[in-house]
Amino acid sequence: MNTAQPPWPLEALWQQLDALWPGLSVELLPEVDSSNTELMRRARAGWHEPLLLIAERQSAGRGRLGKSWSSLPGQALTFSLGLPLAPRDWSGLSLTVGLALAESLHPAVQIKWPNDLWLDGARKLCGILIETASSAGSDAAERYCVIGVGLNIHCPPGADLATPAASLQELLPGIDAGSALLRLAPALLQAVQTFAQQGFAPLQPRFAARDLLRARNVRLSDGRQAWCEGVAADGALLLRDGAGLQALTSASVSVRPM
Repeated sequence: MNTAQPPWPLEALWQQLDALWPGLSVELLPEVDSSNTELMRRARAGWHEPLLLIAERQSAGRGRLGKSWSSLPGQALTFSLGLPLAPRDWSGLSLTVGLALAESLHPAVQIKWPNDLWLDGARKLCGILIETASSAGSDAAERYCVIGVGLNIHCPPGADLATPAASLQELLPGIDAGSALLRLAPALLQAVQTFAQQGFAPLQPRFAARDLLRARNVRLSDGRQAWCEGVAADGALLLRDGAGLQALTSASVSVRPM
């Protein structure tokens, strides 16, 4: 199968995003170690402008808990959105991002707390990594937020992955990375703007409709097992076990359906 990437619709993309956030730029890099790493480097050097950075190829992409992730042109959509933000509460941002992406893609896409998109309850379609750096803004609460997305467009057969992979072309035959980005980026930007003003709570019911773990037994990476009762208004995962109901917010623990 030919996985060459057609020309990127950069002008159309910029027009949509600039209308939502005036001054936001769009940049395409043929290759980079990681789009998140690149934006974080710039942020630490004092650059905090709103930017959508697209990477045609990532040689050292990063996922949650330090997991590595690489991509080749045509096989995946990899980008990072950098924005200066000052929400009242950062809790639930990764869930907001996942919800925006899932709703933009297909009704079959589900969200596995806190930051992955899955298909069929068992295969990973997309990963999300959110990082922040101190911002030079006048608002002391403001930080530069980098939202990284890695979405499988086409998965070569036989890929050796810890979690089986799903691809967007299974749901939307013929779609390419540029077309997918046109679907995703405006919805993502709008969702982040809404989150900065209102937090995650208003989105909780919509997240529940896409929640992969809700009403399922789950296994935590520390060996515990529990029953998932969904997510709280602040985005915490609600688990019930022999000790009762608890809210899981630690980024050091991962959860998988059983």
